[in-house]
Amino acid sequence: MPQDTGGKYLYTAAAYFSQLATGILMHRTALYLGIIVVLISLNAQADHMEELVISASHDTRTIDITDELVVSADVAQLLKKAPGANVNSNGPISGIPQYRGMYGSRIATSLNGTQLAPSGPNWMDPPLSYARNGQLESLEVYRGIAPVSVAQESIGGAIDARSKRGEFTKSRGFSLSGRVLAGLQSVNDGSQLSAAAYASNNMHKIMLSGVAESGDDAEFPGGDITPTKYERQRYDVGYGLKLGEHSLQFDYGYNDTGESGTPALPMDIEDFGGDLYDLGYRFERSGELEVSATAFSSKLDHSMTNYHLRTAPSDKSRWRRNIADSDNQGFKLHSTMYDSQGNWTFGFDGFRAIHNSDIDNPNDSIFFVVNFNDAEREVYGVFLEREHEISQRWSGEFGIRYNQVTMDADEVDGTPANMMPPAAMLRDAFNNADRNQTDYNADLVAKLSYKTSQSTSWYAGFAQKNRAPSYQERYLWLPLEATAGLADGNTYTGNITLEPETARQLDFGLDFSSNNFSLAPRIFYSDVKDYIQGTLSEVTPAVMMVRMMNTMNGTNNADPLQFNNVDATLYGFDMDWVWQFSDQLTLSGIVNYVRGKRDDIDDELYRIAPPNTSIRLDYVSGNWGAGIESVLYSAQDKVSDTNRELETAGYGLLNLSATWQATQRLQLAAGVDNVLNNEFLDHMTGYNRAQNPDIALRDRLPGTGTNVFARLSYTF
Repeated sequence: MPQDTGGKYLYTAAAYFSQLATGILMHRTALYLGIIVVLISLNAQADHMEELVISASHDTRTIDITDELVVSADVAQLLKKAPGANVNSNGPISGIPQYRGMYGSRIATSLNGTQLAPSGPNWMDPPLSYARNGQLESLEVYRGIAPVSVAQESIGGAIDARSKRGEFTKSRGFSLSGRVLAGLQSVNDGSQLSAAAYASNNMHKIMLSGVAESGDDAEFPGGDITPTKYERQRYDVGYGLKLGEHSLQFDYGYNDTGESGTPALPMDIEDFGGDLYDLGYRFERSGELEVSATAFSSKLDHSMTNYHLRTAPSDKSRWRRNIADSDNQGFKLHSTMYDSQGNWTFGFDGFRAIHNSDIDNPNDSIFFVVNFNDAEREVYGVFLEREHEISQRWSGEFGIRYNQVTMDADEVDGTPANMMPPAAMLRDAFNNADRNQTDYNADLVAKLSYKTSQSTSWYAGFAQKNRAPSYQERYLWLPLEATAGLADGNTYTGNITLEPETARQLDFGLDFSSNNFSLAPRIFYSDVKDYIQGTLSEVTPAVMMVRMMNTMNGTNNADPLQFNNVDATLYGFDMDWVWQFSDQLTLSGIVNYVRGKRDDIDDELYRIAPPNTSIRLDYVSGNWGAGIESVLYSAQDKVSDTNRELETAGYGLLNLSATWQATQRLQLAAGVDNVLNNEFLDHMTGYNRAQNPDIALRDRLPGTGTNVFARLSYTF
């Protein structure tokens, strides 16, 4: 566990005002209107009827997956059900959320409202990989600008994964309930078994749950995607106590992930796991006051190699193993006071993570690299937020947050630095530098909603959001690919003196809802000052080292990049819509478009999702239902030259599913994804880094082929 940080820093709060600069995004208006017209005319297209409930407001999308047909082992794939969201997929359980072109640590991802920092420096275990697949209740995506109260750093948005914890009853007698879920799929011989039991009365509740899942290498029309096998178990226990207006909740989880492939990265998962703790208190006096306090921590360990799942390098001197860990601690204290026109929310929060990463070679006891040594990142914040009903038509949300971000790291070393002068120069420069850095950031949020009629509301949001650099971006001292899952195949070095990113954001749209039709389009614009991006390195020792390694190993790796501050702009459009033809028949869909550009040079931002749409047709009658889905992705030719990004062609997929409620307790479901077995390249996957007879090295990884799946769910 990290050391106690009490009293280390003093919270400071000061009035902070700034004039937000806004951009004008009108040159795309004709395109967006055209998309809407085409979309509404596509009533012959279809959807995949999953038992998916999305409850919507103008600023959130809550995906209720209680009865969702979860096919993928990667919970992050469900984000595609929300407008603006996508996934950077580096492996079957290593999906990194993307929202409106931003991804990774730019998106605040929480589990039941708590944070954790992945143990792997390449994010093989992103935060959502610790969500309990099979026991997940919902994914809440804060649409557009996230409130200052929900996350410390949310420059790219916020996501919260909520697990089932059971409910208090109104009786003193205990009641027992639970659920067993079992699923199979053909594309990788995957299986999942989960079970949960809840015992509760009006004062106590106890929860026990477990999930086990595994899969083999996935298939595509041209062969196998190797290695993409996975295995994972998760066990949880929870206890809740309710005494009048007071309640207490304790949760403990143990995550155990075994051998799992990440073909887009230079290594695969040997194992990662650890303990997660969460203790929360809540006071609630309805309509007057709510107070919540949470303390949470996790200790996570991770091992990865380039030889145990993929074909090992023939030269055993190039075998590599990385042992990494992270220790996380955090707290949140929130208070909400209600009045006749809204509420005030005030709070403090803190989060501290310490990372270590050591590289070795099991064939050579002399070789070592201290990649990250007690790389520490602490964020402490204070915020004030107001939700206000201005009039019957006008309402608003206004917030201010102040964060102090402190980072440090201990000295590093490695065999390369003891044998190669350029590596020695990099090590010595890092060890002699002032590695203790502190950033002071202020976030501002202002949202207005104007209700023109019972069916139509207009919405506008303005914000300034900040993000301090990650530990990889600051403290990566040797040219390596430990880049939090960028998966572009480039080596990087960090930059200790990086400035925080500052985004000035505009979000504008409307919410329309009639008896049988609703839609919620949004136009967004984000001007990001000091965007952190890899640029061609001007650090001479780093360039020399990569070139020397090429000469020694007969490779042709590109010159390294260095994380630096540039300026960038992201803008686009997203929308979800629903057309209820009858009680049985529903047509719905999502449209997404985002563009990310650098402002300092003529280049695109890396790994931006192509324009895409999904259209779903659901039919429900009595105790059964069926659905058909069309998923369409455009070509992506707006790619990053700096990151050596490859273009991809457009594609379309057809998916089918059906459910049958056999009894009140038993539900059966089945379906087929990619019915036509189309071969396609998903722009959101990386490039193949493993020897594979069916996929060339450095080729983009293909999407999976036809997948037949079935699921059984029994509740008691």
